[in-house]
Amino acid sequence: MTVYEVIDAKKRKDELTEAQLRFFVRAVADGSASDAQIAAFCMAVLLNGMTEEECFVLTDAMAASGERPARPPVTGVIADKHSTGGVSDSTTLVLVPVLCSLGIKCAKYSGRGLGHTGGTLDKLESFKGFRVGLTAEEFAAQIGRVGGAVAGQTEHTVPADKRMYAVRDVTATVDSIPLIASSVMSKKLASFADVILLDVKYGDGAFLRTAEEAVTLARLMVRIGARAGRKVSAAVTNMDAPLGDAVGCNAEVREAIAVLGGKKNALAELSLYLAGKLAEQALSLPEAEARARVAEAVASGAALNKLAEIVAAQGGDARAVYDPSLLPLAPEKTVVCAEGTGVLRIAARKLGEACLLLGGGRQHAEDGVDHTVGILLRKRAGERVREGEPVAEVYRRGAAEEALARVRAAFSYPKDYAPPALVYDYIRED
Repeated sequence: MTVYEVIDAKKRKDELTEAQLRFFVRAVADGSASDAQIAAFCMAVLLNGMTEEECFVLTDAMAASGERPARPPVTGVIADKHSTGGVSDSTTLVLVPVLCSLGIKCAKYSGRGLGHTGGTLDKLESFKGFRVGLTAEEFAAQIGRVGGAVAGQTEHTVPADKRMYAVRDVTATVDSIPLIASSVMSKKLASFADVILLDVKYGDGAFLRTAEEAVTLARLMVRIGARAGRKVSAAVTNMDAPLGDAVGCNAEVREAIAVLGGKKNALAELSLYLAGKLAEQALSLPEAEARARVAEAVASGAALNKLAEIVAAQGGDARAVYDPSLLPLAPEKTVVCAEGTGVLRIAARKLGEACLLLGGGRQHAEDGVDHTVGILLRKRAGERVREGEPVAEVYRRGAAEEALARVRAAFSYPKDYAPPALVYDYIRED
């Protein structure tokens, strides 16, 4: 068997055998498959699809391509949450401390920003000194000691996915549903979480544009998880407009802290909804009781204090949890005003791209991130605005005309517009 033969079979729309898929994944992991061959395989999958059986085998083989961290010796359920990516999506910074304060262990492997979407690890590094590069032993020990940890995956975890993901990112094959499913679920199956909740986003600021595509992906990932013996559920959520009122690392961390302090907005609504769904499964509670416990964790301050504890445990300056001035915004501010009168519509992707141009994200893997730049929304999608009213503030360093133009282009003013519901569907297999 050769890598060429596997690619050729998928090019001809054949259903790949388990032997072929496991052979290909081993070749990706050990380097015997070239980047060009990986690209050809990914494009063949994008164009010709995969059966559910192929997806499961591909996912299982990728999960087994590297080291699997040992489950820490803790009692109780370990939970995990994954988002498929969006703009101003800081739910992890809210959800993890809420769940940990309820006694639910959280083992969260997160990533960095990709294109117009922000990354949880970049946001956590807004806390000076925060370490995302925990060893497997440190990660497990912190879960036992503090109740939760959020870190980047080690080089030895799911190496096949790391190579395939890097190739997909530069070959226009990111939006293949089978490849998204195998990428996400291989990392989940390689970890030790008992209960996993997937936040599958669709819309302008997401990688999938339609709700129907998102539902298809969500159902596939839930079934893959069930076949692997995990409790997996998925919420299909809208990402036409930014989830929160802030875009950019320090700005989003400030907002997540405000939500843990009681702020109400779409970020709070979705974060607490997802936390409630995980608490419902992890603690075997009725939905209403799970949501009540989540609300109490915020109201009592327990969740905010847990965030400070997690930050301190990973070497970060936990004073910033209680003092937002330690999370500064860039010194130059431009107020963007409405250029029309009507109901505000916001294109999330353009704001994410603008933040990237400001320096708040990476255009190349080796780029640094300016945590202080960002965009604060003064109005939300669906609100009626008049021409000349402030709709956003842009925090920048130096000239930023292209970014400012992208911000202005993100706002439109139709006569009538109703934003889609935040949660489109919830999928669970019992």
